[in-house]
Amino acid sequence: MKRAIRLAKRGQGRTSPNPLVGAVIVKDGRIISEGYHKKAGMPHAEIEALRAAGEGAKGADLYVNLEPCNHFGRTPPCTKAIIEAGISRVFVGMRDPNPHVKGGGIECLNSHGIKVEVGILEEECRRLNEVFIKYITKNIPFVILKLAASLDGKIALANGESKWITNEQSRRFVHRLRDRVDAVLVGIGTVLKDDPILTARLPGTKDPIRVILDTHLRIPLTARVLNLESAAKTIIVTGPEASVEKIKKIEKRGGYVIQTKIKNGLIDLNELLLKLGKMEITSILVEGGSKVAASFLKEKLVDKFYFFYAPKIIGGNHSISMIGGNDIASMKEAIPLREVKLRRFGEDILATGYVNFS
Repeated sequence: MKRAIRLAKRGQGRTSPNPLVGAVIVKDGRIISEGYHKKAGMPHAEIEALRAAGEGAKGADLYVNLEPCNHFGRTPPCTKAIIEAGISRVFVGMRDPNPHVKGGGIECLNSHGIKVEVGILEEECRRLNEVFIKYITKNIPFVILKLAASLDGKIALANGESKWITNEQSRRFVHRLRDRVDAVLVGIGTVLKDDPILTARLPGTKDPIRVILDTHLRIPLTARVLNLESAAKTIIVTGPEASVEKIKKIEKRGGYVIQTKIKNGLIDLNELLLKLGKMEITSILVEGGSKVAASFLKEKLVDKFYFFYAPKIIGGNHSISMIGGNDIASMKEAIPLREVKLRRFGEDILATGYVNFS
């Protein structure tokens, strides 16, 4: 199962909206074939492994980190191929969390005399597919909040200068993060100040969809995110009163405009996530700035965080802190974090973990 999980990770950033799945076929105590899901629309991991095994699959054991599918999606059900190949036993890491198909694959295999054991390294398997689990059960993207700050928690000087707080190693890791998510999101303030392109600029990476929160549609038509040659689209999110003429000009430049309700003067993030979910966007990397971070936290929409800290002190009463918004009145209102881990990138420190709103 550990091998299946390692194989599944090879598909990171490529299988959306499908899960990450790896499969290993074992016979007479040795691995005879393996496979993983490479991309949505391509064969599932089980099919890859069965094709590689050929006739050798008869009487063998199959290890797979997620319950084999028993329904037609972009590809035929895997259970049919497993049965026809003559697999004798199937070891499953976790059940399919999809409420519409949960348990169907296991029941189908059992009904055809194939012994199935479920729950092997289940926690690791659930962590592997945390994005898919959130998306398939709630129909909205998994939200990751990424911020880079000085050790005293400042993300920019009072004049807005922020390049570069963290080192090159940290920035390269962020590009790998962008490669693994479906979309990266920033506020219009970041676009007006930095004019970023928000791509993954490393060999072999793919660009994420770019999502810009722009309540009053202030984005300049010259902004680089609107004039960028990339396979990934740029989505501008604005309010219902936005200029129709400006929307048409943005769309002529290849941009895609989404209009949502306004909540407390800002984009209604809950409505936005529902709309992005319908577009099969399963994960979002929220990159800035402090106002956007505060909005996502206030609405309790953040699942995971990546906070980079550089060994610098900026100080000052007017420099910009990591999280904006209103002050809390009591420590009881502080947002608790869980499973916090630390990692070093040169002298920089990365803190990762999950937000505990419950």
